[in-house]
Amino acid sequence: MVHVHSKFAPIHISCYKFLHPWTESCLEAIVGSYLCAIIDSLRIYTTVYMLALIMKGNVPSKEEIKRTLFGMLQSTAFLSANGMGFTLFGCLLRRILGHFNFITVSALPSFLANFFAILIERPSRRVLLSLYVSNVATETVWNMVVSRKWVRPTKNGVVIIFSTSIAILLAYFKSGLHRKDNDRVDSMFGVLRLIVGPYEEKSLLRSSDANTFYREQTGNIPLSSGSRWSTPRSRNNTYRLVTQALRIYKRLINKIKCLNRNPACPHPFSCVYYTLQGFCKMAGVGLSIQVALSVVFNLKSILLSPKSMKSILWKKKTLSLALFLGGFSGLFRGICCILRQVTGTDSAYYAIPAALIAGIAFKQYPDTTVALYVLWKMAQISYSLGIDKGIVPRIPGFTIFLYCLSTAILFHTALLEPVNLRPSYWKFLHSISAGRVASMNRAPLDVWGLETSKQLVEVLKNTHTQQGVKYYVSNFS
Repeated sequence: MVHVHSKFAPIHISCYKFLHPWTESCLEAIVGSYLCAIIDSLRIYTTVYMLALIMKGNVPSKEEIKRTLFGMLQSTAFLSANGMGFTLFGCLLRRILGHFNFITVSALPSFLANFFAILIERPSRRVLLSLYVSNVATETVWNMVVSRKWVRPTKNGVVIIFSTSIAILLAYFKSGLHRKDNDRVDSMFGVLRLIVGPYEEKSLLRSSDANTFYREQTGNIPLSSGSRWSTPRSRNNTYRLVTQALRIYKRLINKIKCLNRNPACPHPFSCVYYTLQGFCKMAGVGLSIQVALSVVFNLKSILLSPKSMKSILWKKKTLSLALFLGGFSGLFRGICCILRQVTGTDSAYYAIPAALIAGIAFKQYPDTTVALYVLWKMAQISYSLGIDKGIVPRIPGFTIFLYCLSTAILFHTALLEPVNLRPSYWKFLHSISAGRVASMNRAPLDVWGLETSKQLVEVLKNTHTQQGVKYYVSNFS
């Protein structure tokens, strides 16, 4: 049985016994981790930058190709410096202090490595990286707190986080606070514009008179447009049935369009049509995304057995994203219209109750990653608005500090209590380190009472990863 020491108690072992048991040479361990990180980093960022280039939808110019290649190499240098820096500072701190302690075993060397590595990356990408690792670190800290039984998990906690955060963002969206002097808008508001529609956004270029006129003009379209649908008499009953169904559908849609609409509503056509349109449009988008992802992730199975496609797609999970996006859009639009009907005016504050109620739809797709991303995005945008309004001071280097702190938490958790780390992030660390993160000797760390060795065995089993250093000839047993 391992005797549990205080967290402040040092462990007097060499870095070879813990940090790089596959080689006695610190220099060899540092260079090896750097070379392995380069291989995986280049693979990751080649995919990322090539996809970004393709998604622009046009033939790239020579300058764009040059910029893409430079960005790819710069990001590769950043990520590989992270891998090398952790081993470098781990060995260096051991040499200086003569021992490892609870902080220097992982958190401090990771923080220092991340600080120097992030300076290599482009400033424009630092905020995105910071948001991502902060997202994962928040979930990790929560798992650590729950595992210690300091708090209890809250039912529908992610729904509450998502609803509250999205309500604040939509209030900014409706009030126009997201628009800056240079007319640059955060990409998050582009997503919100897609989900809830452009009419809920405060814009000086849109007037209610124009919307009313457009609605009246469209509303006066004859319900029966027989001239368009008239065709030579056909003996094909199926064709006649289809055209008749289309005619009925068009009449029904026109009737719904011409139902009541309050003058305070900024959208054309009736409120019922506006609500149903939001639901159907976003449900279609969600279903398309879910089907596309299911096909891509199961492409090998589908190619080997085309009949399996039905079982892959015919699942309740396939509808979850569609129900969430469609339900959120429809509920948000509907609640806003009801509030405008009751008060006779439109207000940015209506976004708060509307989003809180619409957030119930997130129960259909309760994804922790999405909820935490929206939370951190709300915090970032609120902080930026606070700086612009002079409410809060600008803290120099805060983005870099947040990135370093969050990544240090993740590395610390990966070494000491890996069961609390998100499985996908463990696999990322395992891949980028060529198996080194799993091959570090956890036995000396058990003295701090976290059952680190036992946790490692559990994580390796759950994530289907293995111990052993790739690309290393003299692999340890």
